[in-house]
Amino acid sequence: MNPVKLIADSSCDIGPELAKRYDVDFVHIHVRLNGNEYLDGVNITHKEIYANYEEKHTLPSTCAMNIDEYAAVFRPYIEKGYDIVHVSLGSGLSSTCGNARLAAEMFGPDRVFVIDSKSLSTGSGHIVCECGERIKKGLGAKQIYEEVTPITDKVSASFILDDLKYLHAGGRCSGLAQFGASLMNIKPCIMVRNDLFGSMTVGKKYMGSYKRSALKYVENMIKDRTDIVLDRCFITHSGSDPEVLEAMKMLATELQPFKEIHITQASATICAHCGPNTTGILFITK
Repeated sequence: MNPVKLIADSSCDIGPELAKRYDVDFVHIHVRLNGNEYLDGVNITHKEIYANYEEKHTLPSTCAMNIDEYAAVFRPYIEKGYDIVHVSLGSGLSSTCGNARLAAEMFGPDRVFVIDSKSLSTGSGHIVCECGERIKKGLGAKQIYEEVTPITDKVSASFILDDLKYLHAGGRCSGLAQFGASLMNIKPCIMVRNDLFGSMTVGKKYMGSYKRSALKYVENMIKDRTDIVLDRCFITHSGSDPEVLEAMKMLATELQPFKEIHITQASATICAHCGPNTTGILFITK
């Protein structure tokens, strides 16, 4: 049985600690800003995106890696005798999964297994970690693919937004909706739909300060639930107040006995669409 290499799209947001734990390599999503092209996680971060928006009121576009770029990442490991498990951004959000699968076909059957995470950010990150745990146990790539793929339907991914400014600027909500939310101090929750392969819908709406709303959101998501897998939980943010993040972590610890809670920074790809002060609690259900 060949050794297994774990690769993921850069938008999985697992952070440097877990990337090192599971020896993950990344394929970096393209970010186009002001006529220049960057690679997410390499030479652009959320800070540059926010600074540019405040100065020029323009947002970047993001672009999937093409087939040749995926093949270029896969090929060195194939040549070294590895099989590959790759975790992609949800196919309902991007062509990354389709391009990765076309690149996988270049190496013949049963060498590169592409998992559609059906999610984004650390919703995908949970799938990366599940693969990493199985690699550490010595499982083969095909078995990992077969065991982990069903888990993609069990990931709960959602986020609470401070405002709709970036969604409006990116054409994802009307000016009237943004004005109404701002006027009433509404903090909407965005739910990632596994059944729609990562597409998103609006969930519950919260009112009041961001900290108060964020804590109520955490409570609504996990309090008294018995269907949560407690191995790990992510609190992932797009650049939020550390005090709010720590308060969310403390509350999550009180409400559920998670073995690990990781606070991670969202990638430029994610931040470009949601703006600052977007925070989510992400976990797997049974």
